[in-house]
Amino acid sequence: MSQDLPVLKKGSFYFIKEDQNDLVMEDKTKRGLTVKERSLDEKLNVEAEKGMIHDMDGVGHWVPIRWYFPKKQYTLEKVLQYAEAMEKKYKELRELTCPDDED
Repeated sequence: MSQDLPVLKKGSFYFIKEDQNDLVMEDKTKRGLTVKERSLDEKLNVEAEKGMIHDMDGVGHWVPIRWYFPKKQYTLEKVLQYAEAMEKKYKELRELTCPDDED
């Protein structure tokens, strides 16, 4: 299970963990979302565990919860670039929606 893996890096919105074959980037904002499938993430081109969220109109959307980067192809530094980009996106969103909140 992902929660039992050692944490290599963490930010406000992510964990990077390690299993035997992969570096696992986990989106903290998706904690508690049930994994419904594991399939290719088209944006990052790696396997991802995905869950379903529904918008205000009741339309379901698949969202990645964690991504599996094969260690043979990806370094920690490369995965950290993806994690920091996600961190930046969420911080900007938080500033727009909750301007009085601090880190």
